[in-house]
Order: sequence, then C-alpha cells, then structure tokens
Amino acid sequence: MIFGGRGRGVLLSLVAVMALLLAGGCKGGKLADADAQMAKGEFFDASKTYRKVYNSLTKPAERPLRGEVAYKLATCYRRLNMASRASAAYQNAIRYQYPDSMAFYWLGRSLQAEGKYNPAIQAYNTFLEWMPDDQLAKEGLRGCRLALASKENGKTRYIVKNAKLFNSRRADFAPMFLDKNLDQIYFTTTNEKVTGDNKSEITGMKKGDIWFSKKDEKGEWTRPEPVEGELNSEMDEGIISFSPDGSTMYLTMARRAPESDTSVEIYTSKRSDASWSAPQKFEIISDTISAVGHPAVSPDGRYLYFTSDMPGGYGGKDIWRINLNERSGSLENLGPQINTAGDEMFPYVRTDSLLYFSSDGHPGFGGLDLFRARLNSTGERWSVENMGIPMNSAGDDFGITFGQGESGYFSSNRGDGRGYDHIYSFELPDLKITISGWVLDKDEEPVPNAVIRIVGDDGSNQKEIARDDGSFRFNLQRGVRYVMMAGAKGYLNVKQEFESDNAEEDADYGIDFILAAINKPQVVENIFYDFDKATLRPESKTALDEMAQILRDNPNVTVEMGAHTDRWGSDAYNNALSDRRAKSVVDYLVSAGIPAARLSWKGYGESRPKTVTKRINREYPQFPEGTVLDEAFIETLSPEDQDAADQINRRTEFQVTSIDFDMF
Repeated sequence: MIFGGRGRGVLLSLVAVMALLLAGGCKGGKLADADAQMAKGEFFDASKTYRKVYNSLTKPAERPLRGEVAYKLATCYRRLNMASRASAAYQNAIRYQYPDSMAFYWLGRSLQAEGKYNPAIQAYNTFLEWMPDDQLAKEGLRGCRLALASKENGKTRYIVKNAKLFNSRRADFAPMFLDKNLDQIYFTTTNEKVTGDNKSEITGMKKGDIWFSKKDEKGEWTRPEPVEGELNSEMDEGIISFSPDGSTMYLTMARRAPESDTSVEIYTSKRSDASWSAPQKFEIISDTISAVGHPAVSPDGRYLYFTSDMPGGYGGKDIWRINLNERSGSLENLGPQINTAGDEMFPYVRTDSLLYFSSDGHPGFGGLDLFRARLNSTGERWSVENMGIPMNSAGDDFGITFGQGESGYFSSNRGDGRGYDHIYSFELPDLKITISGWVLDKDEEPVPNAVIRIVGDDGSNQKEIARDDGSFRFNLQRGVRYVMMAGAKGYLNVKQEFESDNAEEDADYGIDFILAAINKPQVVENIFYDFDKATLRPESKTALDEMAQILRDNPNVTVEMGAHTDRWGSDAYNNALSDRRAKSVVDYLVSAGIPAARLSWKGYGESRPKTVTKRINREYPQFPEGTVLDEAFIETLSPEDQDAADQINRRTEFQVTSIDFDMF
C-alpha cells in the first residue's frame, strides 16, 4: 500500500529514511539486510528479518544487541499498525536495557493504540522523567486521560457500522464520493484481485488500486469493482479526491525504484464517460525529497489541500494547501492550530470554514484520531475538536467523507490485529427535540380550532392547529430561542418564550396555554390583599405581571378589572372595599406600562356570587356544576364547605369591554 503500506502509513514510507534508525554494533549480514529493508520503508520484510535475527541472539553477551533488534522490530510492527506486537517488542527492548528513552515513548504510543490507557500513562510518565518538556508525550497523556474520561461519560450519538460490502480480507480505506449526486463512491483497496502480482515489501499485501461502487435503480450499493481505464497499475494508487464536477481525480501514487526509498506524489486523472485516463504528475513543489499526498479539493474547486513533510512545517506531516488557479506563490501551511509536532493527515474540506482531518499530535484515543476544525468568523483562528467515541478508537481512524447531512464513511483499523484498514459508515441521528402541550380555556377545557405559532431566532417559523383535545407538538432544534403565540376566535392571545438547551440528547419540553374568553369574566388567580384592606400583597406580583403581559400581547383590547367579596359585611362596606381593590389592580397595571385608557375598574361587593364551573367542580366536587354560590346556598353547607365557598367568591376578574382599541 502507499506510504508505508496502509491508510495511516500513506505518506510514510519515506519516513523510514527520516525515522530514527540506530546504528548498533556487531552487525551480521542478516541484521544489515534488515536495516537496509527498514531504511527503504519495507517494514513487512524488515520485520521478518529482524525477527529471525532476534531469535538467533541467545548468548548473554548478545543481550545489548538483542535489545536494539527488539527496538527495531517494534518500530516495524508500529509502522504496520500491529500495536500489540509493537508493545511486546518495546517491552523486550526495555527489558534488555535498550539505552534510548524513546523506547518508553513508543511503548506508551503502542499501549495507547491497544486501548491500554493506564499502562500507557505509566510509560509516558517514565519518558517524561527524561524529557519533561516533550509536547507529544504530554499530548499522549492528555489523550489517555481523555479516553478514560470518555469511558466514564459515555459515547457521542454517532452510529458507526462496518460497511461490509466495501471491505475485503485485506485493507480497504479512504472512501470518497465522486460528486454531489452521492451515487458513486471510490476507495483504495489491496484485495487479492488488484492489478499486479507482486506483494509490497512494505506491508506484505498487494499494492493498492482504486475501486468503486455505484447505486442501482433501487438506491442500493452494488458490489465494488476496479475503475475502468488506465488508472490502476502495478504501482500503489490511492487516497483520492475529485474536482466539484467529478471530471478530475486527484490521487496519491508511490514512486518506487529498486535502489531508492519509496516516496509519494500527487497525480491527476481525467474522466471520459466511465473511463479514467493514465495518471499525470501534478507539480506542487520542486523538492524531490519531500513527500506530498492525501489530496483534498475544496468544495468550490479553488484550493487543493494535501499532506507533506516538506520544510517549513511544525514537525512530522503537516496539512498544506495551494490555490489551483494561481499555483505560483500560493503554497500555504494551515498553521499551528491545525498542525502539531506529530502527524496531521487525510484532510477533508467540507466548507470554507469546516475542515476534517486525522492526527496523532492532538490529544486522542490512540493512533490517528478524526478531528473537526472550525474557522472563526474573522478567519483568524481554528478551533479543533476530537470527534469522540465511537468515531475514534484506540486504533487509527482517518479518511472521512460526508454524504447526506451528518452521515458518510471513514476508515479504521479498529479491532484488526493484523493492522488492516476497513471502511465504516457513520451517521449522526437527528436529535428528537420537541415541545408539546395543550391549549385550554380558563375552565381547562380544549379551545376549539386554537392556532399555535412558534418562531425561532434561527429563522424557523411553524404553525399548527391544536387537535380536538387541545394538544399540539412541534419539532425543535438545539440552542434556539423561541417565541410561541396561541390564539383562537373569541379568545385573547397568549405568548410564551423559552430556549432549548444545547444538551446532546433527546428532549420533550412541555408548555400549556390557558386562553381567556372575551365574552365572559375571567378570574385572575392568586391575587391577594391584606385583610380588610385594598393593599396588594407581594405574592400577587406574579399574577399581576402575567395579566400585564396578556394585555401587551393583545394591544387592541380594553378591560374592566372587577373585584368581589364574600357574604360577610354590609353591602356598602363590601362595595367600597372591592372598588378600592379593583382600583389597586388597575394602578399596578398602569405602573407596569399599560395605558390607563385601556383600563377601568369596578367593585361588585357580594352582588355577583360565583357560578360553579367544570374546573371548580373538579376541584370541589361537593359543589355541583352550575350552582350559584349565593348566601342562601352557602348557609346550607357545613362550616368547612362554607369557608371554601366564601373563598371562591373572593376573587378578582377581568372582562373584555372592547376589541378595537386604538391609542392613536
């Protein structure tokens, strides 16, 4: 496969030259052969040779050399993404007192890639005793702690599944949709049917080809097959991207000669009908030592993003971009918010401010993790976020592509002890956020043909007619402020506001609307006065403020505020007391900003005893519906029921007097 023979190794076969290769003493022919193989990036062949050398070193005097060979063997296994084998080999190197502290760092990385986070933390801490300022080791620690915390806090809502149709018994990775129709998907494969018979010295697998699958008339993916034309060859081809119209493919190819190291370059291929032309090299840099790969075209076709180890980066592999329309002088590194001392690879540009990529330099769960980066509104700063579990695993996770909405495909070698990459589908289900409730009248009966409107600060605007039982339901979005209004013919409108939270979980908010009829008096609950006085008590404020809001929501109505007393006291006294109480309510409403011209008041004393409604009957079943709670009826009741009836009669009401008020 390209770049060290695997998804993560893409772009890394050249790294064998740049990677730490120790000299060691007392080298026999086989050890020299293994060193030469690893220097060329032939990790699979080198691992077999190192293993033979390691097994032959049995004498006590050969222990130091055995430690060195174990370290180099571990490096091969790590490059092949065989994390468990790499961990065991690094532990052997340490056991034989291999003198380089890097053994502890790489042991930590390998253990982390196995998901053994606590032992990995111990290895990182041991390494940091020698190199306390090493940033990659610190990020490794952060990643292990992040993984342990994620196990405690649970997974994200992403649903990840093995895309079995696309996967073979070898490595399949880096999927990419051809165009916006989303009916053809291309990917790199090393299955046994690819072009050429020779297996890669790097991976032990056949060299990668580009295959594709398309949807049939039922919208189902067909069995993958190789692309048509002159694209695939006996060399490694893979890691692709397309121009927005799907006519040009940008791909990574390995440059290989018998006596030279493997490197990678970007090529292009043109599509004619369903056939692809022979690849042509795409010149980005004149430097023949640096590797470039992992092309990603921006959605507008303006920029080509790619990965390279060229000078001027921040360490390891960095993500760069170049203007396809003005290549000369437009080469640009994405900067230290994206790039780290580790490797940043497999860019995917979703919008001009939304970038996805894989990294082992940012804190992650092990190996390469998928990250989401957002560019702020000023275009000056990227905010980078790990995509979490299950998108990421202890293995390598990379090569993402999006289809419809928050769904698509990516690559991972999770759970594969051989280090083979496979393609996975992912989907982020829509959150089920709703608001539901009832529209009722003051007697808690459904309001016929009630209309509810809801407007969000995200620009949404919904309308619904309540069902026969008064119920309604709306679908909402996270983190949006909403204003709701309910109304019906013959009733005053009621408005309510609320904000949905940002929690990543389903939610159903509850809200009810109690509408006041305009053709009969409406009790204002929870208005209280001092005993034998017209002074409003503090606990009345909530009800009075709600009354003021109803008047604001219905600016065309005028109302009369009426106060009523119980049967105790003379008519003159009760009339005067109730009149002062009604005036107190009006004064409060005026102080709350309601024009005085919209308000009148009257004290009714005990002249209008309350008639028992359905709601009152439900609360006080001893009072039959329709009964007038006058003095004659009350005197027939027990003392406890007399007190209850008197309490019902002591009330404050409002009555709509007009619906065409115009203060201008």
